[in-house]
Amino acid sequence: MAIRSMSSTCTLLSSVPSLGYGKKSKGSSCSGVRMRVTMRDRGKNRKPLQKGRNLSIEAIQTVQALKRAPKFEDKQQEVIRSKFSRLLKFDMMAILRELLRQDQSLLALVVFADIQKEHWYKPDVSLYAEIILVLAKNGLFDKVDWIFLELKSEKGRLEAKKTEGFNKLLQTLMSCNLIELTMDCFELMKEVGCEPDRSTFKLLVCQLESKGEMSLSELIKEEAHKYYGDSLEFIDEQERDAVLKFSENCTPDNFDFSWICAGQPNKVILA
Repeated sequence: MAIRSMSSTCTLLSSVPSLGYGKKSKGSSCSGVRMRVTMRDRGKNRKPLQKGRNLSIEAIQTVQALKRAPKFEDKQQEVIRSKFSRLLKFDMMAILRELLRQDQSLLALVVFADIQKEHWYKPDVSLYAEIILVLAKNGLFDKVDWIFLELKSEKGRLEAKKTEGFNKLLQTLMSCNLIELTMDCFELMKEVGCEPDRSTFKLLVCQLESKGEMSLSELIKEEAHKYYGDSLEFIDEQERDAVLKFSENCTPDNFDFSWICAGQPNKVILA
């Protein structure tokens, strides 16, 4: 009777995975079952939402709702009205940058258009540079032209002392080989009363010469002479190489990619 009970116990235990990795226990004829655990490659996962101080629960839910909405304007606007428009300024801006980070450039434009309607909204040249950068990365150069026209339409509200923001935008446009828009941006910079600094001129001259635009480079040098006279030198090869190296490695702080633009019109090559 005891032998039969022991046998049935062993039969029951043999079907349960053992922590002994197949080793027999002393005094028992039962053997364990080896377990094999595999994990999926996390590199194939989509970029996770940055939960924490960057995005609130409401902001995360809004991002998810926008991404689930069909690509129809009425459905997207329904999410904007029911969820996005009720959020605070901090959450709205966090959602915009999260969509840009995830390369959801078209959704980012929808969100940005609604942000422009808010009473607290003030045009920020650096933000425009971030949007243009992601649009160019995704090859949406028609949208780049459109968003730049939006910037020009807001020139009456741009702050005159934002030289750093304009330099960032100039760098973005030059790196995307958008020469015409770069020169338009330089003129816009002066129209709003934002005085170009030494970095502005050195950046433009080095970039234009690297792309073979020698005539435009000479025009910029003449413009620089009006501001700084002969004190601004452009013939220092080491300094020029440093500016170009900075240009190639220039990426926005809020995005997870690096890129280098080749010397071909409207073409972005991802590193």
